[in-house]
Amino acid sequence: MGAAVFFGCTFIAFGPALALCLLTVAGDPLRVIILVAGAFFWLVSLLLASLIWFISVHLSDREDGRLQYGLLMFGAAVSVLLQEAFRFAYFKLLKKADEGLVTISEDGRSPISIKQMAYVSGLSFGIISGVFSVINILADSIGPGTVGIHGDSPHYFITSAFLTMALVFLHTFWGTIFFDACEKGRYWTLALVVISHLVTSGLTFLNPCYEASLIPIFIITFSMGVWAFFTAGGSLRSIVTCLSFRRKEADQVMVYSALQLPVED
Repeated sequence: MGAAVFFGCTFIAFGPALALCLLTVAGDPLRVIILVAGAFFWLVSLLLASLIWFISVHLSDREDGRLQYGLLMFGAAVSVLLQEAFRFAYFKLLKKADEGLVTISEDGRSPISIKQMAYVSGLSFGIISGVFSVINILADSIGPGTVGIHGDSPHYFITSAFLTMALVFLHTFWGTIFFDACEKGRYWTLALVVISHLVTSGLTFLNPCYEASLIPIFIITFSMGVWAFFTAGGSLRSIVTCLSFRRKEADQVMVYSALQLPVED
């Protein structure tokens, strides 16, 4: 049972991210480099946030539970702000790298667009953030023990997996929107990204009341996904064109199969 929970929650949390990596990143060496570098930037932001929280805890009264809970919320807010600050720093670094790639390219064009960089960097932030948020939970899911045996919610592992999946998607969407806002100088968009990140992080403190945290987070994820889709250049017309093209391909396959001669015995 422990192995089933472990693999099930792992594939829920990281299955979509793994598919995105294999289909859109793994085949391009430059995207792989951006993915790894983005994960490093996120790790540095986590290190600084952890250091600030560690110092604040040791300078406070450890016996005061209410104060420690407040410091935990403070640490989460600092972590969010540092992540977004390092996302901006990574944008600046990629812009400089893009200028260098344009200089050395034969045709004077960059081999990768800013929108592609935004997508890959957001995906890297999401993957490494998801790994650090759920790795200990997955380790505990192997066992021994039974979730909820003392009256707690038995949905702890499955909820954590879905929250991690939403977090990976959110970072991908935030990266796309954030880079576009930096490119066009839309500071109000940057503020909305940071605020939505803070709200998402704050909603996790409502656990174990999972309905109060999971539903709003998925609403935010869907909203950010729609926003990122249009920011990346998508439109309703492109969706209709894609669906009609697939339908046309299916019709062609059916016609082709109908015209085939039956196999003789």
